[in-house]
Amino acid sequence: MNSLPYDNAVLAERALAIADNARELAALGWTPATSSNFSMRLDPRHVAVTVSGRDKGKLGADDIMVVDLENRPVATSARPSAETALHTQVYRRFPAVGAVLHTHSRAQSVASRLFAKAGNVRFEGWELQKAISGHHTHESVLDLPVFPNTQEMSELVSRVDAWLDAGKPLHGYLIDGHGIYAWGVDMAEARRHLEAFEFLLNCELDLRRLSA
Repeated sequence: MNSLPYDNAVLAERALAIADNARELAALGWTPATSSNFSMRLDPRHVAVTVSGRDKGKLGADDIMVVDLENRPVATSARPSAETALHTQVYRRFPAVGAVLHTHSRAQSVASRLFAKAGNVRFEGWELQKAISGHHTHESVLDLPVFPNTQEMSELVSRVDAWLDAGKPLHGYLIDGHGIYAWGVDMAEARRHLEAFEFLLNCELDLRRLSA
């Protein structure tokens, strides 16, 4: 167990933000059973993340723990989510990111299966693409990759690294049969990105239903 120091006041603030947002996302039905996980950066070396197996609609201070950027628990014997490595990867690759959200809405899960063979969902012409940072017009292309699912987090980390190392933009991603990861410089931007992707995925699914 790592014992590097962190600011307890910052942890309390981040834990409250995680719990509040998790409760709202659970109310939308995006965190069924005990699925999904959420995190926020505490400082350059530490992340606050949800403890494994907790009901995301009922999180309290004891349901949030601290890990370092190598996924090691800090000053706790609690067990982090198995997918914590996907959170810390985002924080390592994007130093400006302050929050990472992972949910399992029905639309996210269905789209992850529908677009798995293609390897990505391509959004073009939707006004709400402008909700994603760096996109300023509907006349743009926004790719949301779909990575194969695996219980080996190191394999998923490697796939995400390969995407980024190829120089491809990454604002979020789906995992086949699973759900979505989205992030932002703070919780507000992460929520905006998550909600925008949810809306866009629903639009793409509706188009396919209507054109069938």
